[in-house]
Amino acid sequence: MSSVAVLTQESFNEHRSGLLPEQRPSAGEDEDALPTYKEAFPPLPEKAASPEGTQETVNAWTSKIRPLKSSIITQVFHVPLEERKYKDINQFGEGDQAKVCVDIMHKTGAHLELSLAKDQGLSIMVSGKLDAVMKARKEIVSRLQTQASATVGIPKEHHRFVIGKNGEKLQELELKTATKIQIPRPDDPSNQIKISGTKEGLEKAKHEILLISAEQDKRAVERVNIDKVYHPFITGAYNKLVGDMMQETGARINVPPPSVNKSEIVITGEKEQVALAVAMIKKIYEDKKKNATTIAVEVKKSQHKYVIGPKGNTLQEILDKTGVSVEIPPSDSSSETVILRGEPDRLGQALTEVYAKANSYTVSSVSASSWLHRFIIGKKGQNLAKITQQMPKVHIEFTEGEDKITLEGPTKDVQMVQSQIEAIVTDLVSRMDYAEISVDPKFHRHLIGKGGVNINRIKELHKVTVRIPPDNEKSNLIRIEGDPQGVQEAKKELLELASRMENERTKDLIIEQRFHRAIIGQKGEKIKEVRDKFPEVIINFPDPAQKSDIVQLRGPRTEVEKCSKFMQKIVAEMVSCINFWLALPLFPLVRWRTANITEIEVSIPSKLHNSLIGSKGRLVRSIMEECGGVHIHFPTEGSGIDKVTIRGPVEEVEKAKQQLLGLAEEKNCFCSHTAELRAKPEYHKFLIGKGGGNIRKVRDSTGARIIFPTSDDKDQELITVVGTEEAVQEAQKELEELIKSLDNVVEDTMNVDPKHHRYFVARRGQVLRDLADEYGGVLVSFPRTGSQSEKVTLKGAKECVEAAKKRMQEIVEDLDAQVTIECVIPQKFHRSIMGPKGSRIQQITRDHNVQIKFPEREDPQGKGLIRENGEANGEVKEPVDPNAPKKCDVIVLSGRKERCDAAVEALKALVPVTIEVEVPFELHRYIIGQKGSGIRKMMDEFEVNIQVPAPDQQSDKISITGLAHHLDRAKEGLLERVKELQAEQEDRALRSFKLTITVDPKYHPKIIGRKGAIITNIRTEHDVNIQFPEKNDENQDQITITGYEHKAIAARDAIKAIVDELEEMISEDITLDSRVHARIIGARGKGIRKIMDEFKVDLRFPQSGAADPNLVTVTGRPELVDEAIDHLLNLEEEYMADVVENEAKMAYMRPSGGSAAAMEENRGPSKGFVVREAPWTTGNEKAPDMTSSEDFPSFGAPVTTKTSPWGPKRF
Repeated sequence: MSSVAVLTQESFNEHRSGLLPEQRPSAGEDEDALPTYKEAFPPLPEKAASPEGTQETVNAWTSKIRPLKSSIITQVFHVPLEERKYKDINQFGEGDQAKVCVDIMHKTGAHLELSLAKDQGLSIMVSGKLDAVMKARKEIVSRLQTQASATVGIPKEHHRFVIGKNGEKLQELELKTATKIQIPRPDDPSNQIKISGTKEGLEKAKHEILLISAEQDKRAVERVNIDKVYHPFITGAYNKLVGDMMQETGARINVPPPSVNKSEIVITGEKEQVALAVAMIKKIYEDKKKNATTIAVEVKKSQHKYVIGPKGNTLQEILDKTGVSVEIPPSDSSSETVILRGEPDRLGQALTEVYAKANSYTVSSVSASSWLHRFIIGKKGQNLAKITQQMPKVHIEFTEGEDKITLEGPTKDVQMVQSQIEAIVTDLVSRMDYAEISVDPKFHRHLIGKGGVNINRIKELHKVTVRIPPDNEKSNLIRIEGDPQGVQEAKKELLELASRMENERTKDLIIEQRFHRAIIGQKGEKIKEVRDKFPEVIINFPDPAQKSDIVQLRGPRTEVEKCSKFMQKIVAEMVSCINFWLALPLFPLVRWRTANITEIEVSIPSKLHNSLIGSKGRLVRSIMEECGGVHIHFPTEGSGIDKVTIRGPVEEVEKAKQQLLGLAEEKNCFCSHTAELRAKPEYHKFLIGKGGGNIRKVRDSTGARIIFPTSDDKDQELITVVGTEEAVQEAQKELEELIKSLDNVVEDTMNVDPKHHRYFVARRGQVLRDLADEYGGVLVSFPRTGSQSEKVTLKGAKECVEAAKKRMQEIVEDLDAQVTIECVIPQKFHRSIMGPKGSRIQQITRDHNVQIKFPEREDPQGKGLIRENGEANGEVKEPVDPNAPKKCDVIVLSGRKERCDAAVEALKALVPVTIEVEVPFELHRYIIGQKGSGIRKMMDEFEVNIQVPAPDQQSDKISITGLAHHLDRAKEGLLERVKELQAEQEDRALRSFKLTITVDPKYHPKIIGRKGAIITNIRTEHDVNIQFPEKNDENQDQITITGYEHKAIAARDAIKAIVDELEEMISEDITLDSRVHARIIGARGKGIRKIMDEFKVDLRFPQSGAADPNLVTVTGRPELVDEAIDHLLNLEEEYMADVVENEAKMAYMRPSGGSAAAMEENRGPSKGFVVREAPWTTGNEKAPDMTSSEDFPSFGAPVTTKTSPWGPKRF
């Protein structure tokens, strides 16, 4: 690889001047050392190949470079002066023309460069990709060149060829000619096409349009009206005849399809071709019209489709065989007449074909119950596929809900398929059965199980299929299909599951979330043990992100209770281990929601805490159980804190407080004693009594506390008595007597009317089980069903039997005295009365011991009403009384009359009431709050619904709906909020006081301060807003202050004080040598800031290029200005000494000015750059004279940089 250095005369002289005398070449140096002309200036490669076909000579200029095709193209457009839209020559490169060019470049992505020609025409060079250049050209013509317009007239039918498919031809034409072409709409009778653009573009566009029209003139279009019935003879079977005609003539023949009721046949093509095709069509038409005859036959409507065939193939087949056209009436017509048209001698054969095709297919049906259909079809249609593969022409149709299968196809094939399906049906009926059971839809998802685990197990175990209706069907029926034995077993299991679910209950426990992880255990090990122990109970913990304390238990009633107590013990033990007691809440969620919850602190000496908690928390747990499941929270052991927190309903908290204080007093005076006694576990509930009544009597009479074992304690017979010595002895004595009497087993009888027996034994004897649990395991035996005996036997401890007998008599009395009454409350209030998850209605049911049944919701479409009063069975009922209550509004209550009446009053008390409160309209949006937060907070706080009218109503009335005892509090709260808002409005009005002061704009920066420090301080100190004028404001000297009036005045005075101070200041100019300015200013202005802060003045140094670079302005108070000037002059004097000294040093370090010139003179005159064998030395050519303007003509002044072929950009 060679490199070439090109030296100018000046650079060569400079090179020589750097050589020392002994390094410089001598005058007598050998000329062979000089380069030859060809070496210094290598010749360019020859374009033509050598005659011998050898490769080109390789030299410094040659190399095999593969030519690259650039995607960037460049085109130049010229706009004459007379066509320029912007002709202001003085503003070339500026104004609107420049803006248009910039916009075109942004829009198209092309690059534009403009220049003016001598004739003042505009030359535009456009560079970019081809499509960008073409778009830019179109924009240039339309926006930089004056537009002309012209019209060209061509036949209307040729317009569509100018437009082209989807307008592509028109777009291409517009882009190609840089014009705008407007073609009249199809409904416009005009044939004139309007073209707008440049003169050159107009001519091109007109020429192209006329070319298109001329091309179409060579073509012809002919429309021939032929009766529709003869079209089949022109097209021929399978369109063979019309295809042959098109191939023979070269014309295009368009025959409308049979489905289109048009008789016009369109022929297009060259004129001669069209004429020939028309003649052939007319000849066929005349021939058939003359010779063809018709016959009409009756064919069943259901058989028409067989005559037509798939996609009309059968008709084409008949036409091909016989040359006869078969005309079938349309499908929406009731006519059964089929017309055959053709040569007389062919009609008989065609008729035979028609009847053969009509009778070749038959329709049959097979009786099969609809539930068997899917078994006949098989999994993924496997069974059916086997039949259809053998008989593909047979169509098998299953209709949902119908007990039949329809077969359609060739007669023989249909008969074979029918026999196969009948055999399958017979086989299925012999070995399969089905059953339907009714289960409430709310249990369906539980029957299915998570991920279908329950239902899939039943299906696999019993080899059956179970269809559970989807939720949107709202159906109770579950269908079981399969083997008869499997169906019965699956039915039994599903009914048992459903019965168990009906007996299920859901209980919510409140356990603080921080204990959830410990209860669950690592990888769920601990909670798995609980679930294994209570497999029928589903335990759901809340998501940690919800921060909820609610743990939900769901399962059989008794199992849920046992699991609840077991979990209580887990938490109790866990807390007692760390001596940080948190009582496990047993209070159901429903009651927590409705109770008035409070929290208090009780001071008990910390040394007594462990003894109050008791072994494994048994003592404090007994207090919490007795007091309705309150939270009792003891502080950490060793903390020394005496505060014990009790949380729960007000009454229960007070009760727990008294018991805790009582126990603490006993422990404190060292008079607390403990005794233990034993009793069978089944006696415990009887000893405790209903609601703890029995044990409370013992405690009230003796003052001792009796603690029974939990279900998880190892010793289930141990009962602990705690209290003073006397109280313990007395309680122990009473309990021992009770236990002794319970060991005396007796048998007794009582009479119960047989009509009430079902109540006691229903739900697998749930009532009897409850009696046994409550009354010491007493056994109650009822006579066999159907014996009509009234005698009921009770066996157990004497007291238990007596108590159970008394309770059963109360139940019988309640059943005898039971009445059913109706309470009419509009349905719209039912949901509100029920409360969250039915909590309110459950509470009323418990409090009044009644049954409450709500009606079904009214059908919004009124179907229920038609069924009640309409003609369901063809009977016309008497119209109902319009004043009678609607069925959907009637709530039915069952129970004792006095209890039902009390429950009705309780229900009516829950009906929401609506009141209206007057609130000014302008305050509504503040009451609603941001995104409704304000109104939601009030509704949650007062447990009401607040309705604010729509803004377009401009109403001042706000509606409050809720329970009567909540409305007064809600109204007071709303009015209180209105007062607050009105006070805020008044405050806003006071804060909006505005004050304007006039201050010379030159003082504004001083008032604002560095980085706004001064003005921010004023704003903060006086709590006001200070607004300075914008740049474009008319009043540049106006400053606006907004805030309280007195504060705005104070802020104004502060600003005035600053202005007064500024007005007292003076400005003086001094001369400081510019060479010391940098020293005075210092690094990053540190020096000048120090001077300004020290002397409280402002310094302004001149900018670069100023008329007087030494002038410095000092502004401030007169006395401070003088001091600052003195200081600056002293600094100048000090710094100037250093400057002079440095300059003197630099003078000695510089080389003498004449040394370089002397060295140049010693070198002698330069010979320039010398080469050997130059052309001017070997021939007659002269060396080029570099000073000659003829050899080197001047192109004008030299240009430092060449930015583009057109010179520097002008926009």
